[in-house]
Amino acid sequence: MRTPQWPFRATEALTAGAVTPHRLRRDYVPIYPGVWVPREATLTAVHRAYAAWLWSRRRGVLAGLSASAALGSKWIDADAPAELIHTNRRAPPLLTVHTDTLLAGETRTLRGLPVTTAARTAFDLGRHLDQTEGVQRIDAVMNATGLKAVDVAAVADMHRGARGIRQLDETLPEVDGGADSPYESLTRQTLVRAGFPRPQTQIPVYDAYGNITAYLDMGWEEYLVGVDFEGAHHWTDPKQRERDAERYNALLELGWIDIKLTSRTLHRTPEKFLDHVGAALISRGCPKIW
Repeated sequence: MRTPQWPFRATEALTAGAVTPHRLRRDYVPIYPGVWVPREATLTAVHRAYAAWLWSRRRGVLAGLSASAALGSKWIDADAPAELIHTNRRAPPLLTVHTDTLLAGETRTLRGLPVTTAARTAFDLGRHLDQTEGVQRIDAVMNATGLKAVDVAAVADMHRGARGIRQLDETLPEVDGGADSPYESLTRQTLVRAGFPRPQTQIPVYDAYGNITAYLDMGWEEYLVGVDFEGAHHWTDPKQRERDAERYNALLELGWIDIKLTSRTLHRTPEKFLDHVGAALISRGCPKIW
């Protein structure tokens, strides 16, 4: 007996003879009522989204973080609740159901699944999440899909009476699809909220021959001041450390001040980071407006 594709609805798999009742109980576990996965399976956010859709008897539309995962956004934990737009409010644990109205053109089919479009997904994220997380999640959708803020604003204009629209209006001006991670989004938010000029993101740095030497996470090209967030791999991977050293030296030779930032500093002593950035900008002639 071959292994059924998972997640699957148990009644369908049993009826089709893909599993027996004994094998179902022995080798599989329910993720949602009626929807099962292999007992030892490593789930992703997309698996959970698909399982949620099966729970809805294929009537719901993936939305929010589930739509984000289907659209290719990164950094979505598999343990985060799936999200659907659906009429059944009685959702099981780890599944959030929204009963929002979907207009024509706000859904698409992706790998056989009904999913809200990138613009509608960002519209929902900006309404349902607080400003900090909303910026991070919309950044990720933009980074994955090429979505622009104006596209999200266009959806908002069609739903001005929707719940959470004021939250979205506060979130949308802060988004930037150049962020490659939630920490890059948070770094940019920290700078902007402290009063610094809004930094450019993913700045290409060229050498004397016109070749790209590096991309800076963010910075101010006018003043040759950059900021790079360094995740754990920058410290644990010897080859990455060597590349970082070469890159740093090359940036110095081209006149850049490259300020490094870690999660520890961002969370515990952000004021030190802001002081370093401020001193660097002032040294390059930037008027102090923060």
